Amino acid sequence: MSLTSRVQSLRLVVGVVSLAVAALSMPLTGVSAGVGAASAARSANATGPQTISLDGEDLGRPFDGVGGVSAGGSSRLLIDYPKKERDEILDYLFTPNYGAALDLLKVEIGGDVDATVGAEASHMRTADEVDCTRGYEWWLMREAAKRNPDIKFYGLPWGAPGWFDGGYWSPDRVDYLVAWVECARENGLTIDYLGGANESGFKRDVYVRLAEALAEKGFGDIKIAATDNHNPPDYWFAAPEIAADPELNAAVDILGEHDVCGWRTLQRRCHVSDAARALEKPLWDSENSTQDYDVGAEPLARAMNRHYIDAEVTGNLNWALISAWYDNFPIGGTGLMLAERPWSGFYEVGPSIWVDAHTTQFTEPGWHYLDSASGYSAEGASHVALRSADTDDYSVVIETLDSGEAETLRFEVTGGLSDRPVHVWSTNLSTPSTADDFVRQGSIDAADGAYELTVEPGHVVTLSTTTGQAKGTAAATADPGAQLPMPYAEDFEHVGSLGLARYVADVHGGFEAARCAGGRDGTCYEQQVTQQPITWHNTNMPPTTIVGDPRWWGDYEVGVDALLDASGHVELLGRVDSQQHNAAGYHLRVADTGEWRLFTQDLQGRDRTLASGSVAAVGTGTWHRLALRFRGEQVTALLDGDELASVEDADHTTGQVGLRVGGWQRAQFDNLRVVPTGPRPSFVRHTDMTATATSEHTANDFGHNYVAEHAIDDRLWSTWRSALSPVEPLPQAITLDLGESTTVAGVAYTPAVTPVAGGITSYTVTTSKDGKSFTNAASGHWAGTYATKTAPFDEPVRARYVRLEATDVNGCPRAPTVAELNVSRTELIPLGEGEPPTDPDPTYPHLVPQSQMTATATSQQPGYEAGNAIDGNCGTMWHESWSPYTPPPQSLTLDLGGTYDTTAVVYQPRQDGNVNGVVTDYEVAVSADGETFTPVADGTWAGDATTKTAEWSATSARYVRLTARNGVNGHISAAEVNIAHAG
Repeated sequence: MSLTSRVQSLRLVVGVVSLAVAALSMPLTGVSAGVGAASAARSANATGPQTISLDGEDLGRPFDGVGGVSAGGSSRLLIDYPKKERDEILDYLFTPNYGAALDLLKVEIGGDVDATVGAEASHMRTADEVDCTRGYEWWLMREAAKRNPDIKFYGLPWGAPGWFDGGYWSPDRVDYLVAWVECARENGLTIDYLGGANESGFKRDVYVRLAEALAEKGFGDIKIAATDNHNPPDYWFAAPEIAADPELNAAVDILGEHDVCGWRTLQRRCHVSDAARALEKPLWDSENSTQDYDVGAEPLARAMNRHYIDAEVTGNLNWALISAWYDNFPIGGTGLMLAERPWSGFYEVGPSIWVDAHTTQFTEPGWHYLDSASGYSAEGASHVALRSADTDDYSVVIETLDSGEAETLRFEVTGGLSDRPVHVWSTNLSTPSTADDFVRQGSIDAADGAYELTVEPGHVVTLSTTTGQAKGTAAATADPGAQLPMPYAEDFEHVGSLGLARYVADVHGGFEAARCAGGRDGTCYEQQVTQQPITWHNTNMPPTTIVGDPRWWGDYEVGVDALLDASGHVELLGRVDSQQHNAAGYHLRVADTGEWRLFTQDLQGRDRTLASGSVAAVGTGTWHRLALRFRGEQVTALLDGDELASVEDADHTTGQVGLRVGGWQRAQFDNLRVVPTGPRPSFVRHTDMTATATSEHTANDFGHNYVAEHAIDDRLWSTWRSALSPVEPLPQAITLDLGESTTVAGVAYTPAVTPVAGGITSYTVTTSKDGKSFTNAASGHWAGTYATKTAPFDEPVRARYVRLEATDVNGCPRAPTVAELNVSRTELIPLGEGEPPTDPDPTYPHLVPQSQMTATATSQQPGYEAGNAIDGNCGTMWHESWSPYTPPPQSLTLDLGGTYDTTAVVYQPRQDGNVNGVVTDYEVAVSADGETFTPVADGTWAGDATTKTAEWSATSARYVRLTARNGVNGHISAAEVNIAHAG
């Protein structure tokens, strides 16, 4: 039954009961309410309404608040927004009764290291220097406090400066943290919470000494949180140690762990240990991934309630506060809001803001959970209730994302709680629209101490006796497709008070404005970190900063003046199309000796030299101009106006520019220029289009979904992908409706920026005027790279519909991906042309069909069952149980469905970039009856993602057993297993 028809029928039933109608101050949409409406309740719940006792004296743990985490470069672009739009964004995050109304803000204590999507500035780059002006987190905290004077601040370091004596957990860490707290005071800010380190283990002595040092310096009110680690399945691992150590126990005020409902999962179950609960300290999810803008609201809504129901967690801080970094990053879009386009002012307010608002606008830190009113309904809805610490007000938050059908809940109010009307607000998360998010639905008269509410699946609903809530109305007016204009120039003469050039984002190291050296007047941009920092998660790259629109068409020339202060080299980067702990693009490296190198770098940070040589020494302390010129597949390197080399290459065809210093030394840059070298294609605006596909992967898959509209949303991090469950066979196609008939001359295809399979390598493009009859316009082959590629038409055609059909893709699973698909009105240069696909590897021409096999295993984790190893989808896997952990050896046994002369196992490890569980030591045995097995092969394999094989002489068998005697990090997994036979 539709939402509309269901609501109408309930209104008719409720209307029979006059008292129920009188109880409504205004009509409710998506929920129905009434006092004593027994007949309405029975129509929704066959067994009658479930009673929830709201007992104001049944106080549970105090609520500590909801917050966001600004760290790892995640907020860098926000400060560069125009003031109007920037203020609107900040209001949505922090202003009470407007948007998310956050209670907590956690910020990174910078260390000049790549801490996820970029580097944040250190306040102590040397042991004897403190600079309390560096970085943008001080600004962000001041803006938050300006809007909400009661907001609480939490500081935490990711990396550390290299001067620490004794490594990451050096005693110097304590002095570093205390100096940062003193800087906060100098910036007019009060720090409420402090952590030792982010996801980097735990050091008892540092926490004890930190508590002592804070007290000595007059900061004894600051509460210390530990351990800020991400350790599934061993959540809250330090709790036993804390309990057994009175000095440590006294030092730690809050237990904070990360992603306690599972990292980038649907967050249906949250975890706590008995040891953590027994400490009776506040329990926080001190960093919970919000997931993609498109799918993150539902997991967040579950976690907001289930944190307390499952784990008594009372503080929820989400990374990222805002997705304000360049979107050519694999986990782009992770945030409560999107703010990736400061040059245009475009931003987006998504449903996650309103999920937070359902709690934050109706509660305050210090309220108490009501334990008897916190739990799950018969249909699977979660509900929590909280009572004010100062008044008789209360609020109830209900989420129904896993509910099977509508149900009626009966609330009985006792224990001194208010009998004033209860106001109802709802959000419908089952629709893509935000118009039905955070809508006031009406009020219920609760004067007799009991009332009922019918809730539908897919909603978040808040009942509250409080008032004053509101839904912010500001909205960006800019075109989401608007690009940073080119020509682009930055002479660094008008850098703001923080010393950061507009739109320039550090990936690693610290670049800031400084007085020019080498006899030049004015301001230059300088890499200032002179000692290699202690990295976070072993990021290994030179100091790098990037700037520009990731969607820039690549026919441009970028040039910059550069000066080295000591022996070493600098690099100029162009067509940077992805960055994650590296900068995938073209690099021109010039050393003080005159040696130079032009190379391409891929997503994994691997280099391939295109040209190299040497010129007269460029020396130190002198200025030289580096330039890269691009036109189609022609790449030209220049030094001081002289051509060094010109080569043809198509690894990268679009993207940003960047600056890099070869080592940890000072180097300066000036007069950065980007100018076109050819006309940019005139693309049909994505906002005028709609997209459909032969299939699409709509499920939340590790924090992403892959619907067709993602191919035309002007976001590089979002992707269309054909269906994966099961994998739909090729060909697969995506069709764009341009909105009206127009002249089109070709398409430009951008694969996913993430290192996943599915790049289209063989294609056909067809066009249509009516969406029914399609005519071939182009076909061919593209190289299996991550670069943007083109399919020019032989001649322009009039069309309203353009279809890209993928007939072959690279990798496994064989499901095509499209990050962006553009249709050009003007001529396109051929880019990324590839060779026809070669025949399959003839090594194993005969494989047992996986479709006729069955698989069993000695151990398997729910969701990672044995059958995943024979489903033809390397995006799924078999994995031994990790909760509880079952160590190797572990076996996977395949029933081939018939008897074959078996000759080999073909083992494909997991393909998600994580090598946990890759089998490194194995044995293979075969059997005719499934009971008696004979060994036929054994050996070792490398612990990487490449395909492995084990061969033996042809042996008749129906069953093959692969026993993993060991695997990477003591785990066992398999994406795919195939069995070869003699034929």
